[in-house]
Amino acid sequence: MKYAFFLGCNIPARLPQYESSSRAVLARLGVELIDYREFNCCGYPLRNVDQKAFLLSAAGNLALAERDGHDILVLCKCGFGTFKEAQHRLKTNEALKKEINDLLKKQGLFYQGRVEVKHLLSVLYHDVGLDVLKKNITVKKNIFVRTKGLKIATHYGCHALRPSRITRFDDPVAPSLFDKLIEVTGADSVEWNEKLNCCGAPLLGINDRISMDLTRKKLHSGLEAGADYLCTACPFCQLQFDQVQNMMASEWGLDRSLPSILYPQLLGLCMGINEADLGLKMNQPEIDAITSFLKQE
Repeated sequence: MKYAFFLGCNIPARLPQYESSSRAVLARLGVELIDYREFNCCGYPLRNVDQKAFLLSAAGNLALAERDGHDILVLCKCGFGTFKEAQHRLKTNEALKKEINDLLKKQGLFYQGRVEVKHLLSVLYHDVGLDVLKKNITVKKNIFVRTKGLKIATHYGCHALRPSRITRFDDPVAPSLFDKLIEVTGADSVEWNEKLNCCGAPLLGINDRISMDLTRKKLHSGLEAGADYLCTACPFCQLQFDQVQNMMASEWGLDRSLPSILYPQLLGLCMGINEADLGLKMNQPEIDAITSFLKQE
Protein backbone atom coordinates (compact mmCIF):
# COMPACT_ATOMS: atom_id res chain seq x y z
CA MET A 1 0.00 0.00 0.00
CA LYS A 2 1.34 3.39 -1.02
CA TYR A 3 -0.25 6.82 -0.61
CA ALA A 4 0.51 10.47 -1.17
CA PHE A 5 0.62 11.80 2.40
CA PHE A 6 -1.30 15.05 2.89
CA LEU A 7 -0.60 16.76 6.22
CA GLY A 8 -2.35 20.07 5.64
CA CYS A 9 -1.51 23.25 7.51
CA ASN A 10 -2.33 22.76 11.19
CA ILE A 11 -0.71 19.41 11.91
CA PRO A 12 2.94 20.37 11.24
CA ALA A 13 2.51 23.69 13.03
CA ARG A 14 0.27 22.83 15.98
CA LEU A 15 -0.12 19.06 16.34
CA PRO A 16 3.10 17.30 15.30
CA GLN A 17 2.23 14.26 17.42
CA TYR A 18 -0.59 13.43 15.00
CA GLU A 19 1.95 13.17 12.18
CA SER A 20 4.59 11.28 14.16
CA SER A 21 2.12 8.75 15.61
CA SER A 22 0.51 8.17 12.21
CA ARG A 23 3.87 7.64 10.53
CA ALA A 24 4.96 5.21 13.26
CA VAL A 25 1.77 3.14 13.09
CA LEU A 26 1.56 3.06 9.29
CA ALA A 27 5.23 2.12 8.96
CA ARG A 28 4.69 -0.81 11.34
CA LEU A 29 1.74 -1.90 9.18
CA GLY A 30 3.76 -1.76 5.96
CA VAL A 31 2.04 1.32 4.53
CA GLU A 32 4.34 3.52 2.45
CA LEU A 33 3.83 7.29 2.59
CA ILE A 34 5.00 9.59 -0.21
CA ASP A 35 5.75 13.15 0.86
CA TYR A 36 5.15 16.06 -1.50
CA ARG A 37 6.86 19.38 -0.81
CA GLU A 38 4.54 20.91 -3.42
CA PHE A 39 1.38 20.22 -1.40
CA ASN A 40 -0.23 23.40 -0.10
CA CYS A 41 -3.49 24.42 1.58
CA CYS A 42 -6.43 22.10 0.82
CA GLY A 43 -8.65 25.13 0.23
CA TYR A 44 -10.84 24.68 3.31
CA PRO A 45 -10.51 28.28 4.61
CA LEU A 46 -11.76 29.58 1.25
CA ARG A 47 -14.76 27.26 0.76
CA ASN A 48 -17.29 29.89 1.80
CA VAL A 49 -15.31 32.89 0.63
CA ASP A 50 -14.09 32.27 -2.93
CA GLN A 51 -15.26 29.09 -4.67
CA LYS A 52 -12.74 29.21 -7.51
CA ALA A 53 -9.81 29.84 -5.18
CA PHE A 54 -10.94 26.92 -3.01
CA LEU A 55 -11.28 24.60 -6.01
CA LEU A 56 -7.97 25.69 -7.52
CA SER A 57 -6.12 24.98 -4.28
CA ALA A 58 -7.81 21.61 -3.77
CA ALA A 59 -7.48 20.51 -7.39
CA GLY A 60 -3.80 21.46 -7.44
CA ASN A 61 -3.06 19.02 -4.61
CA LEU A 62 -5.23 16.33 -6.17
CA ALA A 63 -3.52 16.77 -9.54
CA LEU A 64 -0.06 16.36 -7.98
CA ALA A 65 -0.97 12.97 -6.53
CA GLU A 66 -2.86 11.96 -9.65
CA ARG A 67 0.14 12.81 -11.82
CA ASP A 68 2.16 10.10 -10.05
CA GLY A 69 -0.67 7.60 -9.79
CA HIS A 70 -1.10 7.81 -6.00
CA ASP A 71 -4.26 8.02 -3.93
CA ILE A 72 -4.16 10.60 -1.13
CA LEU A 73 -4.13 9.72 2.57
CA VAL A 74 -5.43 12.65 4.63
CA LEU A 75 -5.17 13.02 8.42
CA CYS A 76 -7.42 16.07 8.74
CA LYS A 77 -11.17 15.52 8.41
CA CYS A 78 -11.63 19.11 7.25
CA GLY A 79 -9.09 18.46 4.50
CA PHE A 80 -10.73 15.12 3.70
CA GLY A 81 -14.17 16.73 3.40
CA THR A 82 -12.78 19.60 1.36
CA PHE A 83 -11.12 17.34 -1.19
CA LYS A 84 -14.28 15.26 -1.46
CA GLU A 85 -16.38 18.39 -1.99
CA ALA A 86 -13.97 19.69 -4.63
CA GLN A 87 -14.04 16.36 -6.48
CA HIS A 88 -17.83 16.38 -6.44
CA ARG A 89 -18.11 19.91 -7.81
CA LEU A 90 -15.57 19.31 -10.55
CA LYS A 91 -17.18 16.01 -11.53
CA THR A 92 -20.65 17.52 -11.84
CA ASN A 93 -19.60 20.73 -13.62
CA GLU A 94 -17.48 20.19 -16.73
CA ALA A 95 -17.27 23.92 -17.50
CA LEU A 96 -15.92 24.63 -14.03
CA LYS A 97 -13.48 21.75 -14.30
CA LYS A 98 -12.17 23.14 -17.60
CA GLU A 99 -11.78 26.59 -16.05
CA ILE A 100 -9.82 25.19 -13.11
CA ASN A 101 -7.63 23.10 -15.42
CA ASP A 102 -6.87 26.14 -17.53
CA LEU A 103 -5.50 27.77 -14.39
CA LEU A 104 -3.63 24.62 -13.35
CA LYS A 105 -1.83 24.56 -16.70
CA LYS A 106 0.27 27.48 -15.46
CA GLN A 107 1.63 25.11 -12.80
CA GLY A 108 2.11 22.29 -15.30
CA LEU A 109 -0.77 20.32 -13.77
CA PHE A 110 -3.99 18.78 -15.03
CA TYR A 111 -6.79 17.29 -12.95
CA GLN A 112 -8.72 14.36 -14.42
CA GLY A 113 -10.59 13.08 -11.36
CA ARG A 114 -8.92 9.68 -11.05
CA VAL A 115 -7.33 10.11 -7.63
CA GLU A 116 -9.08 8.64 -4.59
CA VAL A 117 -9.12 10.58 -1.31
CA LYS A 118 -8.93 8.50 1.87
CA HIS A 119 -8.89 9.45 5.52
CA LEU A 120 -6.49 7.69 7.90
CA LEU A 121 -9.35 5.83 9.59
CA SER A 122 -10.67 4.61 6.23
CA VAL A 123 -7.25 3.30 5.27
CA LEU A 124 -6.89 1.45 8.56
CA TYR A 125 -10.40 0.01 8.42
CA HIS A 126 -10.83 -0.80 4.72
CA ASP A 127 -7.33 -1.09 3.24
CA VAL A 128 -5.29 -2.48 6.12
CA GLY A 129 -8.26 -4.25 7.73
CA LEU A 130 -9.28 -5.18 11.27
CA ASP A 131 -7.73 -8.64 11.06
CA VAL A 132 -4.29 -7.23 10.28
CA LEU A 133 -4.64 -4.66 13.05
CA LYS A 134 -5.52 -7.41 15.53
CA LYS A 135 -2.41 -9.36 14.55
CA ASN A 136 -0.28 -6.31 15.31
CA ILE A 137 -1.72 -5.69 18.78
CA THR A 138 0.97 -6.73 21.26
CA VAL A 139 -0.86 -5.64 24.42
CA LYS A 140 -2.98 -8.49 25.77
CA LYS A 141 -6.68 -7.79 26.13
CA ASN A 142 -6.75 -9.15 29.69
CA ILE A 143 -4.84 -6.04 30.76
CA PHE A 144 -7.96 -4.03 29.96
CA VAL A 145 -10.13 -6.56 31.80
CA ARG A 146 -8.03 -6.29 34.97
CA THR A 147 -8.43 -2.51 34.87
CA LYS A 148 -12.21 -2.96 34.47
CA GLY A 149 -12.00 -1.97 30.83
CA LEU A 150 -10.58 1.15 29.24
CA LYS A 151 -13.60 3.17 28.11
CA ILE A 152 -13.28 5.46 25.11
CA ALA A 153 -15.72 8.05 23.77
CA THR A 154 -15.18 8.21 20.00
CA HIS A 155 -15.56 11.62 18.41
CA TYR A 156 -16.34 11.22 14.72
CA GLY A 157 -16.17 14.88 13.71
CA CYS A 158 -18.36 16.67 11.21
CA HIS A 159 -16.63 16.84 7.85
CA ALA A 160 -16.04 13.12 7.36
CA LEU A 161 -19.66 12.17 7.99
CA ARG A 162 -21.47 15.01 6.21
CA PRO A 163 -22.60 15.43 3.51
CA SER A 164 -22.60 11.63 3.40
CA ARG A 165 -23.53 11.37 -0.29
CA ILE A 166 -20.23 13.10 -1.06
CA THR A 167 -17.83 11.90 1.63
CA ARG A 168 -19.08 8.28 1.77
CA PHE A 169 -17.10 7.79 4.98
CA ASP A 170 -19.74 6.03 7.09
CA ASP A 171 -23.42 6.09 8.01
CA PRO A 172 -23.98 9.72 9.12
CA VAL A 173 -26.72 8.78 11.60
CA ALA A 174 -25.31 5.57 13.07
CA PRO A 175 -21.61 5.33 12.20
CA SER A 176 -19.61 2.36 13.44
CA LEU A 177 -16.22 2.44 11.67
CA PHE A 178 -14.41 4.40 14.39
CA ASP A 179 -16.01 2.36 17.18
CA LYS A 180 -14.76 -0.88 15.60
CA LEU A 181 -11.27 0.57 15.29
CA ILE A 182 -11.37 1.42 19.00
CA GLU A 183 -12.57 -2.06 19.94
CA VAL A 184 -9.79 -3.74 17.96
CA THR A 185 -7.36 -2.35 20.56
CA GLY A 186 -9.23 -4.12 23.34
CA ALA A 187 -10.81 -0.93 24.71
CA ASP A 188 -14.56 -0.36 24.98
CA SER A 189 -16.26 2.26 22.83
CA VAL A 190 -19.00 3.82 24.95
CA GLU A 191 -22.28 5.26 23.71
CA TRP A 192 -22.71 8.91 24.60
CA ASN A 193 -25.32 11.54 23.75
CA GLU A 194 -22.98 14.12 22.20
CA LYS A 195 -21.14 11.58 20.05
CA LEU A 196 -21.98 13.13 16.67
CA ASN A 197 -22.22 16.79 17.66
CA CYS A 198 -19.72 19.53 16.81
CA CYS A 199 -16.64 19.88 19.01
CA GLY A 200 -16.92 23.69 18.93
CA ALA A 201 -13.65 24.36 17.07
CA PRO A 202 -15.19 26.21 14.06
CA LEU A 203 -16.45 28.96 16.39
CA LEU A 204 -13.21 29.50 18.27
CA GLY A 205 -12.02 33.04 17.60
CA ILE A 206 -15.49 34.04 16.40
CA ASN A 207 -17.55 33.37 19.50
CA ASP A 208 -15.35 31.78 22.13
CA ARG A 209 -18.17 31.47 24.64
CA ILE A 210 -20.35 29.34 22.35
CA SER A 211 -17.29 27.37 21.17
CA MET A 212 -16.31 26.45 24.71
CA ASP A 213 -19.90 25.77 25.71
CA LEU A 214 -20.14 23.18 22.92
CA THR A 215 -16.88 21.66 24.10
CA ARG A 216 -18.05 21.59 27.72
CA LYS A 217 -21.24 19.77 26.71
CA LYS A 218 -19.17 17.17 24.88
CA LEU A 219 -16.91 16.68 27.90
CA HIS A 220 -19.83 16.40 30.29
CA SER A 221 -21.58 13.87 28.04
CA GLY A 222 -18.45 11.74 27.74
CA LEU A 223 -17.89 11.76 31.49
CA GLU A 224 -21.54 10.90 32.14
CA ALA A 225 -21.14 7.88 29.85
CA GLY A 226 -18.21 6.70 31.94
CA ALA A 227 -15.49 7.44 29.39
CA ASP A 228 -11.87 7.53 30.54
CA TYR A 229 -10.74 9.29 27.36
CA LEU A 230 -11.99 10.97 24.24
CA CYS A 231 -10.48 9.71 21.00
CA THR A 232 -10.14 11.83 17.87
CA ALA A 233 -8.73 11.61 14.36
CA CYS A 234 -8.84 15.27 13.31
CA PRO A 235 -6.42 18.07 14.25
CA PHE A 236 -9.12 20.68 14.85
CA CYS A 237 -11.11 18.38 17.16
CA GLN A 238 -7.99 17.27 19.01
CA LEU A 239 -6.82 20.84 19.53
CA GLN A 240 -10.26 21.76 20.89
CA PHE A 241 -10.37 18.86 23.35
CA ASP A 242 -6.68 19.18 24.16
CA GLN A 243 -5.35 22.74 24.32
CA VAL A 244 -8.71 24.50 24.55
CA GLN A 245 -9.91 22.14 27.29
CA ASN A 246 -6.69 22.88 29.15
CA MET A 247 -7.38 26.59 28.79
CA MET A 248 -10.97 26.11 29.97
CA ALA A 249 -9.76 24.21 33.02
CA SER A 250 -7.50 27.10 34.06
CA GLU A 251 -10.02 29.87 33.30
CA TRP A 252 -13.34 28.22 34.20
CA GLY A 253 -12.21 25.71 36.79
CA LEU A 254 -13.73 22.56 35.27
CA ASP A 255 -14.71 19.97 37.87
CA ARG A 256 -13.14 17.14 35.87
CA SER A 257 -11.16 16.90 32.70
CA LEU A 258 -11.61 14.28 29.99
CA PRO A 259 -8.25 13.79 28.27
CA SER A 260 -8.22 13.27 24.53
CA ILE A 261 -5.96 10.89 22.66
CA LEU A 262 -5.43 10.66 18.92
CA TYR A 263 -6.36 7.29 17.47
CA PRO A 264 -2.89 6.51 16.07
CA GLN A 265 -1.50 7.23 19.54
CA LEU A 266 -3.90 4.72 21.13
CA LEU A 267 -3.30 2.15 18.41
CA GLY A 268 0.44 2.71 18.57
CA LEU A 269 0.50 2.12 22.32
CA CYS A 270 -1.33 -1.16 21.82
CA MET A 271 1.15 -2.11 19.12
CA GLY A 272 4.05 -1.55 21.51
CA ILE A 273 5.39 1.55 19.76
CA ASN A 274 7.62 3.82 21.86
CA GLU A 275 5.75 6.61 23.67
CA ALA A 276 8.20 9.23 22.40
CA ASP A 277 7.50 8.28 18.78
CA LEU A 278 3.79 8.73 19.48
CA GLY A 279 4.29 12.19 20.99
CA LEU A 280 2.25 11.42 24.11
CA LYS A 281 3.97 14.07 26.21
CA MET A 282 2.64 16.76 23.86
CA ASN A 283 -0.98 16.05 24.78
CA GLN A 284 -2.87 18.29 27.21
CA PRO A 285 -4.32 17.33 29.67
CA GLU A 286 -1.73 14.68 30.50
CA ILE A 287 -2.63 11.13 29.46
CA ASP A 288 -0.08 9.28 31.58
CA ALA A 289 -2.82 7.11 33.09
CA ILE A 290 -3.47 5.35 29.81
CA THR A 291 0.16 4.30 29.51
CA SER A 292 0.09 2.87 33.02
CA PHE A 293 -2.85 0.67 31.96
CA LEU A 294 -0.77 -0.76 29.17
CA LYS A 295 2.39 -1.29 31.21
CA GLN A 296 0.77 -3.61 33.74
CA GLU A 297 1.91 -7.22 33.64
